[in-house]
Amino acid sequence: MKKIKVAQFGLGPIGIETLKLAATKPWVEIIGGIDIDPAKIGKSLADLTGLPGLAGAKVHRSLDELLAAAGKPEVIFHTSVSKIRAACDQIEPMARHGISVVSSCEELLFPALRDPAAAAHLDATCKQFGARVLGTGVNPGFVMDVLPVCLTGVCRSVQAVHVQRVVNAATRRGPLQKKIGSGLPPAEFEKLFSEGKAGHAGLKESAALIAHCLGWKIDRLTETCKAMVADHDITTPHVSVKTGQTCGLHQRGEVMVAGKIVITLDLKMYLDAPNPHDSCQIEGEPALNMTISTGVAGDSATVSAVVNAAPRILKAPPGLLLMTDIGVPSFA
Repeated sequence: MKKIKVAQFGLGPIGIETLKLAATKPWVEIIGGIDIDPAKIGKSLADLTGLPGLAGAKVHRSLDELLAAAGKPEVIFHTSVSKIRAACDQIEPMARHGISVVSSCEELLFPALRDPAAAAHLDATCKQFGARVLGTGVNPGFVMDVLPVCLTGVCRSVQAVHVQRVVNAATRRGPLQKKIGSGLPPAEFEKLFSEGKAGHAGLKESAALIAHCLGWKIDRLTETCKAMVADHDITTPHVSVKTGQTCGLHQRGEVMVAGKIVITLDLKMYLDAPNPHDSCQIEGEPALNMTISTGVAGDSATVSAVVNAAPRILKAPPGLLLMTDIGVPSFA
């Protein structure tokens, strides 16, 4: 099996776990990493991951330094930002070198939604230099968008798609527990959400991808978010929440087409949430009702989605890709 040379951009918790998983793949050769943290620059990836086999791969402060020291990777795993504008700024130089990118940036799942000009520019750059760029993950990227779309593949007709996700955020990484407002007064968290500074990113992108795949022209796409309020004191390794404070969120997206709500995405992500699960109902012929008991573990699944996509994007034509533009996701 021909090895794919890869590098890692962003060495936070998700980036480190991406490296650890990639190192287990027989088709991966890890040549280095990129991060702006002065404490990490110059260290070996073995120092950061605990994997002796990565002792020869170093952390560099920029793409140019990586290229000069380690050569050109075929794929870069990009796990640093959530907003499309920041992602495009970071990824465009990679694309100009003909390097393909798999990113966990939530807004990159359906990039034309929030910034069609930036999306069109990055797409043109990819096509000019033979690169491929893909946004993926577990949510967005799978449970509330790609999986429902796959379910409709056995339907003669579809009238509506409804998805619910309940996540016990106490099992998730520290940055996410803070991102969902843990420990904040409910009003403060809801204000931060309204300013785009807190909450789950990518719910609108998930809805837009479903509508795109089903050929539905969106009349209105709305998103709301309310704080989930703790009814008991909660302590995790990362946060402490008192009764009455925010312990997470209830976020909801709705798509209206021809005067009817045809897509609903309902996300509850909070500390100590009981009965975590992922569910989807397809109104159509046949009608479908699917539930994944215990739900899909977010952090681990996101890493898997990023790594498993690498061989598939290299088989796709150059451009800024959607998850539905590549081969069906799978482990192997």
